[in-house]
Amino acid sequence: MATYLVLWEADNSRLPTDPKERGSGYQEAVKYLRQEMKKGLIKDWGSFVGMTSGFTIYQGTEVEVMNFVQHWIPFYTFKVYPLASLDQVEESNKALLK
Repeated sequence: MATYLVLWEADNSRLPTDPKERGSGYQEAVKYLRQEMKKGLIKDWGSFVGMTSGFTIYQGTEVEVMNFVQHWIPFYTFKVYPLASLDQVEESNKALLK
């Protein structure tokens, strides 16, 4: 199973200007994210302080990651980076020594 760093950013033009309405929407998002975390799909999630962007560490297949980000479009944009573990990097480095 692959691990991905997903950087997300809200489209501020699509967010409600009313704080209560925005807070309600954020709370629904938190509930959904907690459900995904319980399933084990999301390993970590965070928001950058003072910004409407953040990150998710996701573990799954490419299709699972695509399904995850599709849930949020068009309100958020994403940059998805596959991650290599230390063991994987070490294995790759050993190829240089041959």
